[in-house]
Amino acid sequence: MNTSTLCGGPAFSPAGNGSARLPALLLIALAACQAAPADPAAEAAIGKATGITDAVLFRQQGGPLDEPAAATERLTLAAAARSAITTDPSLQAALARVRIALADADQARLLPNPILDLALRFGQGKPKIDATLSAGIVQLLQRPRRTRAADQRLRQAAADAVTAALDVLAEVQGTYAAAQASDQLLPLLTNRLFLLGQLVELARLRARSGEGAAADVITLDAQRVELEVEVAAAHLEQRDNRLHLARLVGEPSAAAVWPLEPWQAPPAVADRDESGCIQSGLARRPEVQSAVWQLAALDDDPALSPLSPLLDASLGAAAQRDGDWTVGPALSSPLPLFDTGAAQRARVTAAQIEARHDLTAVRRKVVEEVRLAWQALADNLTNLARVQQQLVPLQQQRREVAEFSYRAGQTDVTALLLAEQDLRQAQVKAIETERQTTLAMVRLQRAVGGPGAFAAGAPESAAEPVRRND
Repeated sequence: MNTSTLCGGPAFSPAGNGSARLPALLLIALAACQAAPADPAAEAAIGKATGITDAVLFRQQGGPLDEPAAATERLTLAAAARSAITTDPSLQAALARVRIALADADQARLLPNPILDLALRFGQGKPKIDATLSAGIVQLLQRPRRTRAADQRLRQAAADAVTAALDVLAEVQGTYAAAQASDQLLPLLTNRLFLLGQLVELARLRARSGEGAAADVITLDAQRVELEVEVAAAHLEQRDNRLHLARLVGEPSAAAVWPLEPWQAPPAVADRDESGCIQSGLARRPEVQSAVWQLAALDDDPALSPLSPLLDASLGAAAQRDGDWTVGPALSSPLPLFDTGAAQRARVTAAQIEARHDLTAVRRKVVEEVRLAWQALADNLTNLARVQQQLVPLQQQRREVAEFSYRAGQTDVTALLLAEQDLRQAQVKAIETERQTTLAMVRLQRAVGGPGAFAAGAPESAAEPVRRND
């Protein structure tokens, strides 16, 4: 047999003239020429959202249990964040899913393979040969719809990868701040415990000499035990934070004793309007973009096409040799008597309804998270100013007055130790408030779409991402 066929077009014979073959060849060329899927640039989007450029490289092999230790002795926050973004396996898995979606988008652009059926029949006379060459016409007609749906899912996978990167960054920022605060708190708590021990001994001496009450000894001793419990819990929290940080930077087996950056109070930030932060979250949060692309992909689902019941229909050419060759067009099509495609359309419609509700839920959650983080940051900044500008200075003045009175012989050392103890407690409160403020800042940055979105400020509008059909 010497015949050819078009995918979705009429069969033609090579014996025909060139003008008959030209339209068919043009149709094949037009069907095959479809642009490659647009690169979602997930790595670049992660760098923009996190503010850490050139940190994400897709690894085709699984990482080791422990990454090579950094050459520097001190682990800075910038180094910890870059190491976490570079080595986190969950982020690498999200980037692999982007590659899967990219392969699906490439697959959606391929023409359906032609099908060749051969039959050889024996009987009286010469053997009879039946040959049919066909291709799915409905698959070809649905190709643009499949391509658009695959492209939307590719963008959704890229948005999910950005979500994974922001989660990793927020986790390492919060853990690093907690570890810094633990390192700063422990010396203060230890010093408070020492001072309280001195107060207990003084109370005992005064009770023995008849100048004090035994109840004072019991009260101070109980406070000492409570503080010992607090110090032990602080040691455990410090160790937990460092082990968690070691896992985040890719070194779960490390001793985690590297020195960190000195603890600093959170920097002053410009006043951010709550509505502007909400607009930024709705426009830039990758979770919202992912939900939008998911809904767009369902809008382009091939099952919604009226031709979906005829998916297995094919058009081609059939040739038969029964003595002489005979060639003619061939059409194969299912009859939609039982499966009319209604069930598939109903399923996709229900999935669209689910996706719309999911999008609404995501947007509402973004608004809630932004408002909670914004309010927490505002309250913590107010508390921090109160502690730094009022509580600590007042306790310092009290301590100075107690020292002056002690040196002048007006009071004994007990008043000075009590003032010193309260000053240390106020300093502990200041560090705890600073830590809460830093964590609130991290949560607000995550809620608006990452440090990059936070630095960019509020967008002009909170419109949803544009659904592109390219």
